[in-house]
Amino acid sequence: MTRFQNPGVKNLRVPILCSLLALALAGCHDHPATNAVVAIEFTKIPPAAQGGRERVDTISGRVTGARPGQQIVVYARSGPWWVQPWPDKALIPINPDSTWSTPTHLGFEYAAFLVNPGYQPPATMDVLPAAAGPIILVESTKGTGTPQVAPLVPLTFSGYDWVVRTISSDRGGLNNLYDGDNAWTDARGALHLRIHKKGDKWSCAEIKLTRSLGYGTYLIVTRDTAHLEPSAVFSMTTFDDWGGAAHYREMDVEWSKWGDASSKNNTQFAIQPFYVPGNVAPFVAPSGTLSSSLRWESGKATFKMVRGSSMRAGAPLVAEHVFTSGIPTAATEVLQLLFYVVASDQSPLQHENEIVIEKFEYLP
Repeated sequence: MTRFQNPGVKNLRVPILCSLLALALAGCHDHPATNAVVAIEFTKIPPAAQGGRERVDTISGRVTGARPGQQIVVYARSGPWWVQPWPDKALIPINPDSTWSTPTHLGFEYAAFLVNPGYQPPATMDVLPAAAGPIILVESTKGTGTPQVAPLVPLTFSGYDWVVRTISSDRGGLNNLYDGDNAWTDARGALHLRIHKKGDKWSCAEIKLTRSLGYGTYLIVTRDTAHLEPSAVFSMTTFDDWGGAAHYREMDVEWSKWGDASSKNNTQFAIQPFYVPGNVAPFVAPSGTLSSSLRWESGKATFKMVRGSSMRAGAPLVAEHVFTSGIPTAATEVLQLLFYVVASDQSPLQHENEIVIEKFEYLP
């Protein structure tokens, strides 16, 4: 750099530098997107709110530096990140004036990706990806205003305070309705969860504890589950809405044939992600009353199911499995009891289904 300040050569280099600058400017004029700064701006941001099918808003923005053929993909986070507005309508064109806009279901946060042609966005993701490969840029923003959470219906069961889900969910691959009327306790204190038809859709049930219990033993006693249809799912699940990076700290005891009537197994113990080899242990649960437990310790999750209404010594063992890899650490997860429908062309749900949980127990 110092040699350009030499008075003896300064006058000789000015024309050369000017020529090089002119060539560079000409090159930028011929290929405007090549050297442009790529940026995504949000111009309209929806409210911060718990997601669901019921509420839709518009999210809009502007892109600078985009190349021809590139598009925008939008995600909203409510639990996982959900592609918007639907998986089959996820690629959003960039207008000639560099703006973009799309309907979106609500979430607590929103993200926009600038992507190359041919990108196939997943329907959901736990965490946002880094810009790489076909993803050119990722920008996110919080929803506007104070976060809005759906009204909670309180319920007391087995001496614990729970809340009942009242908004829809895409769990199981279907956008199922959820209704506070689908969860109740009877005169003896047993919990009833129901799936029933509401209009042309199935309405499901979900309750969750109002506080986190952390490490310890979670136990439920269920009456006969053999009558459940193949596409109905009942689950005892730990779940952390804010734990996406830890796969939501989800661990499950799940009763279902997952829409396959020919499946031999009707129950499984699982930790997430389910697609990792060894993270799912399927088995056959018999008819009758069953006691099921999850003993959660640091680095270890022990699942067990026995016949009868207690885990007393000598109770007939149905299944037991110990996971020691990928076990989440305790944080802000809560226990959930879910009863919902999965998508199935082979065995779609035909009738109302109900399950009865006699008790829930937690031991530190």
